[in-house]
Order: sequence, then C-alpha cells, then structure tokens
Amino acid sequence: MTSSPSLIDAHHHLWDLARRPQPWLDDPAVAAIRRTFTADDLRSTATRPIAGRRLHGTVIVQCVPDVPETEDLLALAEQEPLIGAVVGWADLTSPAIGDVLDRLLAGPGGTYLRSLRHLVQSETDPGWLQRPDVERGLSAVRERGLRYDVLVRSHQLDQAIRLAERFPDLPQVLNHAGKPSIARRELADWERRVRMLAGHPQVVCKVSGLITEADHETWSTADIRPVWDVLLSAFGPDRLMFGSDWPVANLAGGWNRWAATVDELLTGCAESDIQALVAGTATAFYGLAQHTQDTEPTPTQHT
Repeated sequence: MTSSPSLIDAHHHLWDLARRPQPWLDDPAVAAIRRTFTADDLRSTATRPIAGRRLHGTVIVQCVPDVPETEDLLALAEQEPLIGAVVGWADLTSPAIGDVLDRLLAGPGGTYLRSLRHLVQSETDPGWLQRPDVERGLSAVRERGLRYDVLVRSHQLDQAIRLAERFPDLPQVLNHAGKPSIARRELADWERRVRMLAGHPQVVCKVSGLITEADHETWSTADIRPVWDVLLSAFGPDRLMFGSDWPVANLAGGWNRWAATVDELLTGCAESDIQALVAGTATAFYGLAQHTQDTEPTPTQHT
C-alpha cells in the first residue's frame, strides 16, 4: 500500500436547519440547497480525486453573522475528524470583540478557530473594512494570532487592497477569488484589482466559488480558465488553495464536477505546484495538521 499527499478542501459549509436557521436560504434562487447538510453528506459526495488525491481534511466556514453558529462549528470540529479548522464570525465593530474571541478560543473546540470572516459582500458602505471600529476589531483578531477571510465582490476589491495596505502583519485570504463576473465575461477591472492585491505577500487566495459566478447551467472549463490563469500568474500556486464552496457549489454542478474541473486545469503543472494548491497553501495558512493518506481505495471512498 502506498501513500500520497492529501487533498484539503479549504472552504465549505455545513448547516443543520433544525438546530439553526439560515435566513439566506429563503431566497428562491438557492431553493435547491434549502436543507440540512452534514459532514457525512460531504464524505459521500466528495468522491472525485484531484491529481490522484482524495479528500482528507477540510476548513469549515461560517454562513451567518452569529456567534452561536461559530460555537456550533467549533464543537463540531472537536468531534469530526474531517474538519481541521474553523473560520468563524464575531462582531468586529463591537467594543467587546477581544473578550468574545477569548471566550471562543477558550471554549469547546476553541483550538480549531483559525480565522474570522464577515459578509462584507452584503455591506453597502464602500469603506466598511476601513471603518475605525472594524479596524479595531481586526487588530484584536491579529493580536490573537488569528487570520482573516476576506469576502468581497469584484467591485469591492479596493477595500481588500486598502485592508492589505493597512494590516501588513495580518494574514489574509481572499475568498472565492473576489467573485469575478465570469457569467458576464467582465474580468478586466477584476484582474487589475486582483493583481494589485496579490502584490501584498500576506494575502493568499481561495480558488473557490467560481462555478457559481459562471452561468450555472452552461459553464465549462473554458469559462473558468481565464480566471485560473490570472490567479496563477498573480499569486502563484504557493499562495492559492483549493476550496469547493460546497454545498453552495451544488447550484452549479456540485463538488465532484468542480473537482474534475480543477483536475483538468492542473494538467501540465509541476508536482510541487499541484501539492501547494490542493493542500500545502491551506495547511500553512490555517495551521492544519500534516497528513498523508493511502492511495489504495477503501470501501468508504465509494458511493
């Protein structure tokens, strides 16, 4: 039996609607995923290897601006071997942000809290990330050795650039590559801003969420490749990490189809570059445990 480096999914969600509502799922556009999704669902779904690697570990990410949800995710991480880190939420604008973070870190599963995220994409203030109260909160994140997941839309990337300028010692990761307008094929402004952001070495990027920015019904690898090429050129594989954005990815083809697309896009890449993108960058950024896995399939790898 041989072993190979593992595959890390650096961005996925789970939710139990019986325990905690997800109001954003009331949108008719996401009706197809308006149900509970568990870690076992992810295991049974994520069966497609990438470059011969099968899923071995994940980073689970918050969905709603709610500290109790983060507490649930941390408790789950403590019990679920698949989850290696949690990206949680706390109110960055609160004067009590430091106390809240300390409580989360000291609570059940607190050692799995590695990063914070806020849904900046939903904020109408074009300078939200530069608000004094937000910057005070980000300082509290930095002081506790945590990272920050940057969730902005393409037109908000200037905020991410200013954040990188003002917090050079806060490790940051751009979620979903800044949500380029793939469906409309409007990439010029996105590319210019992404390249500026990539000029800051403390910033890395998730290759995730791209298929839901494309046409959900008709997208192909050819639609994703221009974005892929820009990201590889701007960040390099050592600052890129694979993420599925599952189960949101189900709106546009699902985990396995996205994995097959990434596998195709990696064709011709050096082994060291593949390893960085599918596991190494995420492992280093989120402080994940190093793992190898058996390449010989086991019964649990088949559905």
